[in-house]
Amino acid sequence: MDSVNADGTPAPWLAVVGLGDDGPAGLAPRARSLVEEAGTVFGGERHLGLLPEQSGQERIPWPSPLTEALPWIEARRGRPVCVLASGDPFWYGIGATLARHLPAAEMEVVPAPSAFSLAAARLGWPLQETRCLSLHGRALERIHPWLQEGARLLVLSWDGTTPAALAQRLTERGFGGSRLTVLEHLGGTAEDRRTTRAADWSEPETAALNTVAVECRAEPGARIIPRSPGRPESAFHHDGNITKREVRAVALARLAPESGERLWDLGAGSGAVGVEWMLTDPANHAVAVEHRTDRLENIAANAREFGVPDLECIQGRAPDALAGLPDPDAIFIGGGLTSPGLLERCHAALPTGGRLVATSVTVEGDAALAAAADRYGGELSRLAVERAEPLGGFTGWAPLRPVTLWSLVAE
Repeated sequence: MDSVNADGTPAPWLAVVGLGDDGPAGLAPRARSLVEEAGTVFGGERHLGLLPEQSGQERIPWPSPLTEALPWIEARRGRPVCVLASGDPFWYGIGATLARHLPAAEMEVVPAPSAFSLAAARLGWPLQETRCLSLHGRALERIHPWLQEGARLLVLSWDGTTPAALAQRLTERGFGGSRLTVLEHLGGTAEDRRTTRAADWSEPETAALNTVAVECRAEPGARIIPRSPGRPESAFHHDGNITKREVRAVALARLAPESGERLWDLGAGSGAVGVEWMLTDPANHAVAVEHRTDRLENIAANAREFGVPDLECIQGRAPDALAGLPDPDAIFIGGGLTSPGLLERCHAALPTGGRLVATSVTVEGDAALAAAADRYGGELSRLAVERAEPLGGFTGWAPLRPVTLWSLVAE
């Protein structure tokens, strides 16, 4: 591999080669030559162990954490280096990490079939109709939003205990009748599979290298997370301090989340707005700021229940607690409106096109929102909701507290 192309741009010096469980025998000729020509090969112990001995070639197993190897790789820039990856390096693989640090033009990538592709081929599942997830180094709760009647899931396991943990979680959430297929050592000589209902799974551990396929079947009363905002209050842990579902649905519509955006949920209470923000897209982030410890515990419990365990909780009061936080794309203020400097701080934090939504149920809060609208513009709305409740032997309308809502798109 030359260090510079004819046009003067850096030539690829880093080869990223996908390796299956069949080892070098499954490599295409180009991939094989990249491995053999490399002066240094990085990879997991298992992958390095599959390669035949090669005199003079430096082989370095991944450290923990893996990111510690990045300076070692970059120190060899311009010399032929190879990184071994599992299957497709850019599907829950090392490729994404490398691409954040090195230009794509300096890498030559030769993928192998991913575990998802191999599993779909074995089962006859169209990948475009299948949800592909990873629990490798990720919380089991992440699977909760995808448990829907009839859904097909392919899940990369963390280790041999994942199938049993997943079967138990499916059963606990009312999906015990789901068909569970564990595929071990896909593409290798030890490939094997076993299939049963989640509720009937009895093996505490399988081969460490496995992928789990789930055909979801919901039982009556299964805990299914609806796909749209405005989930019922009863689905959340809360002490009564929660944005009501009707108001929450309107607030989320005004917040208008886009993929990869960050929300500040201030005076978060139950964290319901932050949770629903994160559920709109797996790439979204949220920070819930709340000063009460018991409410922070509710927020964390809700984040786990709804499958967004990465929701960040900050104990404190805004605006002081906002110091040092990454800038938001949107802000929801559910409490603390009358705190000195809060609205000014939030307005200043918004980028162009950023959205701010604040709600109030008090005269003092309404006054603060009216003053903010007069100063910054935006839109004031008044939401009045009534719910039907038993009234003697009949049914009557019970009004909730009217909510004043101020929304703004920063210019």
